[in-house]
Amino acid sequence: MENQENQIENILDNKERAYATGKRKNSIARVWLKRGSGEIKINGKPLDKYFSRPVLQMIVNQPLEVVKADNSYEIMASVKGGGLSGQAGAIRHGISKALSLYDQSNRPPLKKVGFLTRDPRVVERKKAGLAKARRSYQFSKR
Repeated sequence: MENQENQIENILDNKERAYATGKRKNSIARVWLKRGSGEIKINGKPLDKYFSRPVLQMIVNQPLEVVKADNSYEIMASVKGGGLSGQAGAIRHGISKALSLYDQSNRPPLKKVGFLTRDPRVVERKKAGLAKARRSYQFSKR
């Protein structure tokens, strides 16, 4: 029992926060999570200011809805790289990992819906002699 408590202390920092890194496409999100008012800040801005599209806000909130903890955690995230969609996915991945570290009972429901798995899909590279990765230039017979 004492060993288990010691592990929990190692996971949380001196401010009682759990830290995790989330990735999606070319975006990397660093997420700190602690008990609190339910405020989510991304790069110092509130969630609704950073992601103005409701779909992206929904993606970020999904892990909290799965564990039924909508307003019980305070989340601070810094994200860089990629576009808005990839950044939202990276934050979701980071929040999910931080929730599972903070409380091990959160892990099974998050794993079941697939939020702990890093989505390996990235943009395919452009090939030489082609317009894009697979799109070729228009063929002209004459």
